[in-house]
Amino acid sequence: MEAGAITEHVDVAQITLYLFWLFFAGLVIYLQREARREGYPLLRGPHGSEKPVDMMMPAPKSFRTLGGRTVAAPNPATADKRPLKARQVAGGPGSPFVPTGNPLADCIGPSSYAERPDIPDITFEKKPRIVPMRIASDFSIADGDPDPRGMAVLGADGKPAGKIVEAWVDRSEFILRYLEIELPGEGARRVMLPVNFCEIDKVGRKIRVGALIASQFAGVPALKSPDQITFLEEEKVTAYYGGGLLYATPDRQEPVL
Repeated sequence: MEAGAITEHVDVAQITLYLFWLFFAGLVIYLQREARREGYPLLRGPHGSEKPVDMMMPAPKSFRTLGGRTVAAPNPATADKRPLKARQVAGGPGSPFVPTGNPLADCIGPSSYAERPDIPDITFEKKPRIVPMRIASDFSIADGDPDPRGMAVLGADGKPAGKIVEAWVDRSEFILRYLEIELPGEGARRVMLPVNFCEIDKVGRKIRVGALIASQFAGVPALKSPDQITFLEEEKVTAYYGGGLLYATPDRQEPVL
């Protein structure tokens, strides 16, 4: 027999190969189970009325967050129980859904969002991470960059929607995250505008927002606190503008070609 052979038909290299196959199969199963800690168990059917899909679900594990909270995952108690505000066009499997209410706020398609905790994100120093510059007084707009405060906001229809009164910064990433708009009319309501939905005209001192028409800014979800924004509020605000990319006007839902 050759060196390394155990019998005429089995050698060390062959056993090593078999062990690698077993290890790799175990690794794939482990990763597939760990990937099901959030967003699972899945529900069959458009309204979640059928039996949950719990194949390869891992045992619950506790995670301790930076803020001191302990979160268990997977946790069926936190399953999404929001009613589906949409209907299927044809009613059969695979048929597309269309909103039945306000498509910008009904969590359908591009306006959908996850039910994240209703608490603010924090820095390593355990301070609110995203705050207005009136709170983060050590932040300033870089020289040469346009200061959005005071700029007019125009909707996709070219009509004025309001005026920027404040900029919100990310204390961890050192960038602008949101702009605060003061809407016209009585009460001077303020709403948030994600920076990535802005087209800033430095010369004309204007900000164009193609996601919404001017009248729709009044429906942007409000914040509980004027000085901080929670995970859930970020989801809702961003989803509202995201939904506008498809649902702001009826023509946006028609085929391009």
